[in-house]
Amino acid sequence: MRVLVTGGAGFIGSTLVDRLLAEGCDVDVVDDLSTGSLANLADARAQRARKCTFQRLDVRSTGVAELMAHRKPEVVFHLAAQKSVIESVADPSFDAEVNILGSLNVLQGALGAGTHKVVFAGSGGTLYGTPESIPTREGHPQHPISPYGVSKKAVGDYLHYYREVHGLEYTILALANVYGPRQDAHGEAGVVAIFAAKLLEGERPTIFGDGEQTRDFVFVDDVADAFTRAAEKAGGLTVNVGTGTETSVQHLYDLMARSLGFEEPARYAPPRAGELRRSALDPGRAAIHLGWKPWTALEDGAQRTLEWFRAYGRPS
Repeated sequence: MRVLVTGGAGFIGSTLVDRLLAEGCDVDVVDDLSTGSLANLADARAQRARKCTFQRLDVRSTGVAELMAHRKPEVVFHLAAQKSVIESVADPSFDAEVNILGSLNVLQGALGAGTHKVVFAGSGGTLYGTPESIPTREGHPQHPISPYGVSKKAVGDYLHYYREVHGLEYTILALANVYGPRQDAHGEAGVVAIFAAKLLEGERPTIFGDGEQTRDFVFVDDVADAFTRAAEKAGGLTVNVGTGTETSVQHLYDLMARSLGFEEPARYAPPRAGELRRSALDPGRAAIHLGWKPWTALEDGAQRTLEWFRAYGRPS
């Protein structure tokens, strides 16, 4: 199968590329490297050079449609995005430009290339707004409270249009808080990576709020598995990709600090505006329609993340 991955040099995207190559796919990677890194693709390009190509392109550029017309991917995995909630609040126009207009550019390119399906990286943490029930199911009302969440919801609506009117199949994966090796320690949502980098440097990480706010932490390899399964399953559906388990930020810190023998408490700062108090996604639909469930326990995933940061993620 020939596939195309937008945002394929990023943390999740590059992990997906590795998985797709391991399964025998020919993979074209598109990334503008604004947040991704070619280092994330080093193994993929070195070991399977004939099966993995890279094009440095912005998803808003005409070159994306031209590439798709030439390569004719059967499936497009669309992960490229402006991914910061805070930046979306500061500049909603730019957020819409990248996340909505960029996605439309990708969808038009897919249509012109005869692509069978688009698998879209949605945001389970913002799509449902302030959740009325936890763990949250896909049938929950979608009332996002950030421009980022609004843009992700809008792309979902466009995907429905393209399927109903043009026959372009899709699956939306509503992702929980993804973590693991290659995550940006300076990223807004990467609390596991931030803790890992700080703790390995012997510094006390900062917890915003009292630490009792909860998140649903799902390991990146598990997420890549969900994407590969969605290539042929769950057509026309939004599917949560999470563990269904709430983990407090304080518990996460205690777990990671204990594994490193770090005995000092975290620093604490006022909570950040707009942050949810509680979040967890019900993965029941993923089990039914994708045959997927998370298999990596937080203790194991956090340890693997710490090992990666010890080897590759610390300043030289």
